Amino acid sequence: MMKTNIAPVIFRKIQQNVIRERFFAGLNAMLLPIIGILIFIALWAAVAKNIDTSLGEFPGPTQVWEQSFILVNEHKAQQEKAEAFYQRQEKRNAKRVAEDPDYVPTLKIFTGAPTFFDQIWTSLYTVAVGFFVASIIAVPLGILCGLSKGTYAAINPLIQLFKPVSPLAWLPLVTMVVSAVYVSDDPMFSKSFITSAVTVSLCCLWPTLINTAVGVSSIDKDLINVSKVLRLNAFKHVLKIVLPSSIPAIFTGLRLSLGIGWMVLIAAEMLAQNPGLGKFVWDEFQNGSSESLARIMVAVLTIGVIGFILDRLMLSIQRRVSWDKSVSLR
Repeated sequence: MMKTNIAPVIFRKIQQNVIRERFFAGLNAMLLPIIGILIFIALWAAVAKNIDTSLGEFPGPTQVWEQSFILVNEHKAQQEKAEAFYQRQEKRNAKRVAEDPDYVPTLKIFTGAPTFFDQIWTSLYTVAVGFFVASIIAVPLGILCGLSKGTYAAINPLIQLFKPVSPLAWLPLVTMVVSAVYVSDDPMFSKSFITSAVTVSLCCLWPTLINTAVGVSSIDKDLINVSKVLRLNAFKHVLKIVLPSSIPAIFTGLRLSLGIGWMVLIAAEMLAQNPGLGKFVWDEFQNGSSESLARIMVAVLTIGVIGFILDRLMLSIQRRVSWDKSVSLR
């Protein structure tokens, strides 16, 4: 009888140990990042008190927190102004139509200054377009380079030549080319948007292309032999063998490209004075008020948080489309 009762007891103890280990692992995963953030905030607050600039004391966490709420309130106030503007316009048009049925009302766009959140949206939209354009060029070209040694040998000198060039070095050329080529009386997109998006595309192109080519060229020979045995055509070979096998490398390139593209976009917006978070930072720097440093710090933290979220987003997409579900969210 005692022997028959030992097994359930041992099983319960093992189960309890597993639950305890998982609990402490989850607790550490939550507490350690919080501890790291708290230490950073404490050091930031201590160091900020000892730094005096031409605009005053360097902002600490408290001042940055207060300015973040001020930016939110400014955005709400601007939205209320826009809503009131359109309501007045609607009433005015309705009155004129009532007086003159033949009158065709025109809708004017609210031209208030963009808020901090408007600048965030502009930067996100720009980096998304630039990243997408670069990806649809780099991934197919990378697959072609990985499958064909001749194609890789022909393109590799161009990769090595242009890969080290900072996208900011391209910015003056891109600006002049866009100004000369993109000429329209009623443009769909502004020239500043096209310039920033093209600059991001040039930045995002190379990491994706290189990683895709490496991933495709490193496919297991057994899989290639299976494709030959099944006599798959070129399209099915790429779809059934190449893409599933090289997805981890492709997404590594995409993640690198998106991170670098986001970083370069902010610098390009500052340099070219194009709308976006970069221009917000530069305008606040030029403003020179006592609150400017805190507002710039809010923008810096926002840029970092958005970059982190974009990387997590790409990693989550990779886990969904890849056969390898063990990709770590680190």
